[in-house]
Amino acid sequence: MTPDEAIEILWNYHHVGQELHPADLIFVLGSNDIRVAEYAAELYKRHLAPVILFSGGMGRFTGGWAIPEAELFAEAAIKAGVPENCILIENKSTNTGENVRFSREVLKRAGIGEPVSLIALQKPYMERRTLATLQAQWPEARVAVSSPPVTFRGYLTAELPQELVVSAMVGDFQRILEYPRQGFSTEQPVTPEAMEAFRTLVEAGYDSQLLRNIPLPWNS
Repeated sequence: MTPDEAIEILWNYHHVGQELHPADLIFVLGSNDIRVAEYAAELYKRHLAPVILFSGGMGRFTGGWAIPEAELFAEAAIKAGVPENCILIENKSTNTGENVRFSREVLKRAGIGEPVSLIALQKPYMERRTLATLQAQWPEARVAVSSPPVTFRGYLTAELPQELVVSAMVGDFQRILEYPRQGFSTEQPVTPEAMEAFRTLVEAGYDSQLLRNIPLPWNS
């Protein structure tokens, strides 16, 4: 398997391909990709939910930003036509688990209550990990996960170059393997092909976002 083949396999693995239906809430987990906020605005304007909750403080890739992820995402959504009074902001979380816990508190303080159904949005290569996290940490809600529809090559930008994106994909795959053991997420099906792609990319040097001091499957 070549690295290019492995990239395509892992990119596709991270997508869960869920169909979207009208829901109570669009839940946007913050990141370093403003296109997710623009996608949220598009879904809002398609009447898929009446409220958007943006969640995110300063995360792994955004510690140098001037303002929290959620606030920047909210600005982008308002610019795209979402009314400000239809937006909630959680701006303290630094990881996916905190996105969920802190956002549920925001909903409670706003007097909105727990949504029965939600559409969760993330970067394309974080769909599966987002689903696994929500299944474990927000099991009461009926969840559909989505991301901006784009190919791997179409996803890359000057700010999101291949080395960073592929390393992040590799790191997220490892977290899909490891986090269920820690209670952070549910087990996800892992194909032999996806595992081979993971190893191929680690051995090709895309290892900067791996969890440290965690043995890799082929070394454990």
